[in-house]
Amino acid sequence: MNIQTLLQTKVKEGFLALYGVEVPSVEFQATRKDFEGDITVVVFPLLRYKKGNPVQIGEDLGNYLVENLDEIQRFNVVKGFLNLVINDSFYIDFFNDVSVNNSYGFAAPNSLDSRMVEYSSPNTNKPLHLGHVRNLLLGYSVSEILKAAGHKVYKTQIINDRGIHICKSMLAWLKFGDNQTPASTGLKGDKLVGNYYVKFDQEYKKEIHELVEAGATEEDAKKKAPLFVKAQEMLREWESGKTEVVDLWRMMNEWVYEGFDTTYKNIGVDFDKLYYESNTYLLGKDVIEEGLKNNVFFKKEDGSVWCDLTEDGLDEKLVLRSDGTAVYMTQDIGTAIQRAKDFSDLNGMVYTVGNEQDYHFKVLFLILKKLGYSWADQLYHLSYGMVDLPSGKMKSREGTVVDADDLMTEMSDTAREISQELGKLEGYTNEEKESLYKIIGLGALKYFILKVDPKKRILFDPQASVDFQGNTGPFVQYTYARIQSILRKATFDYSTTITGIELHKKEKELIKQLALYPEVIQQAAKNYSPAVIANYTYDLVKEFNSFYQNVSILGEENQESKIFRVQLSKKVADIIKSAFNLLGINVPERM
Repeated sequence: MNIQTLLQTKVKEGFLALYGVEVPSVEFQATRKDFEGDITVVVFPLLRYKKGNPVQIGEDLGNYLVENLDEIQRFNVVKGFLNLVINDSFYIDFFNDVSVNNSYGFAAPNSLDSRMVEYSSPNTNKPLHLGHVRNLLLGYSVSEILKAAGHKVYKTQIINDRGIHICKSMLAWLKFGDNQTPASTGLKGDKLVGNYYVKFDQEYKKEIHELVEAGATEEDAKKKAPLFVKAQEMLREWESGKTEVVDLWRMMNEWVYEGFDTTYKNIGVDFDKLYYESNTYLLGKDVIEEGLKNNVFFKKEDGSVWCDLTEDGLDEKLVLRSDGTAVYMTQDIGTAIQRAKDFSDLNGMVYTVGNEQDYHFKVLFLILKKLGYSWADQLYHLSYGMVDLPSGKMKSREGTVVDADDLMTEMSDTAREISQELGKLEGYTNEEKESLYKIIGLGALKYFILKVDPKKRILFDPQASVDFQGNTGPFVQYTYARIQSILRKATFDYSTTITGIELHKKEKELIKQLALYPEVIQQAAKNYSPAVIANYTYDLVKEFNSFYQNVSILGEENQESKIFRVQLSKKVADIIKSAFNLLGINVPERM
């Protein structure tokens, strides 16, 4: 039991014993640095149950706790704040219990309901870029955090493998590709297909320019440009199942899937189930028919079907066109229902999609609730802001995106340059160095993105992210490696359970920080925010470095204190590694 839970019970008991009044809850906060104490009871909220002088009430409660709780050593009252000093023995016993329980912080696996987390969900006309990277990192990390909190998790993506975008790449390859393949060019398949998407845009713009020069309006030119007309025709041929078009589509998409798989492996993410838009784009139409019968939807005079959400503060939403064809909303309704069928124990879904789709998901979730699906109350849009670069906004069709593979290579190169400047890797083999550059570079990228609240926009600076000082991935990784160095130098047996020693203030502060970890995991899961984990880890590392600078570890003369400090250092390293695993970041044993 942590100290806050214990105190919650005892303060309630004390209030009842002293004043004959039951209180529903007690508010705590960390004791301010300028007062003595480890935890503070905030007295002011209790005044609604017992009128009186807050200082006197604090004194009464303090005396009661000292008399009835061995863990309380002494107290002081400052205005309406009861500052409590906890016995060292409580922290030592707590730490020893934590050290025995190596799953510390994690709830029992599958003890909570099951969730599906959708992330990545790329188009098959281009390679993954920086925007996808934030999506991937958020989705993967939230999945791991939900698991740690006790949820059963299914990771999934829906691959947008059909539509006008892939037809543009296909058409450009037919016209300009000269039968190039990933094997003949040495390019990853997603990059090769992406090149033809850019090529289409270049040639399309030329055609628009020619038509405008010939007297057409720009709007008409965009619609009548031969390449665009042909791409639309190709999409109709694909939908009708024309063999040569479908075969080309399959071949080029396979190139892209192989490229995506390589990127996913390099960045360190995975999936349990893949959905393809080519299989799901017709889903939902039967649901619309059923919804019409139940008055969830209504039909207009032109035959189109709508959902009226005006009473919910939204507007009317089209769910089926007048010609009977589906819109994206129809497909998303059908796909959500299909997923619930595929996973019978599914209780909720998390959609990792940029904030430009906020309205879409409000509508989707509301329609699913109106259709009567119980799991619709557990749908969450993990909305995130864009990632900007100092050079400005990215555009796929113009070929100005920051390619995910190139970004990872650049991060390793940046880590190499900075490490060499600092001279941190003397004595390493070239192979060890290259491996470490990847760990540092990728860790810097992931941490820089994940430490920011998902809803906020990010300006990504590769150079600043690979800083060995401040709130960065390499700073945390370096602290972990420093602790591993301490453990390697501790040639004595430090497995003995230590009790009865007097704690240094820095030791106590470090244990208090460790004690927050289980609560932090639950908070991160509740808020779907890896930033909660990242910033907790940074605070833990700062606390350890303060401990390291103020307290002798291996140089401590008292053997029991030395053993305890090594154990404490090891537990900090364990939690750093655990927390970074939740962020998808590796930690190096040496650095």
